[in-house]
Amino acid sequence: MAISTILIIILVILLIGAVPTWPHARSWGYGPSGLLGVALLVVIILALMGRF
Repeated sequence: MAISTILIIILVILLIGAVPTWPHARSWGYGPSGLLGVALLVVIILALMGRF
């Protein structure tokens, strides 16, 4: 259970960092944060199901 908690924390930090707030990242749109959000959602679902 500790590995899934650490992975969730890392994905949350990456999700916050992927939000396009810098001028050079505004043209990226929400692609990077959207992909990390989906990955975080999958990890949370797997952790709740007890498979991860």
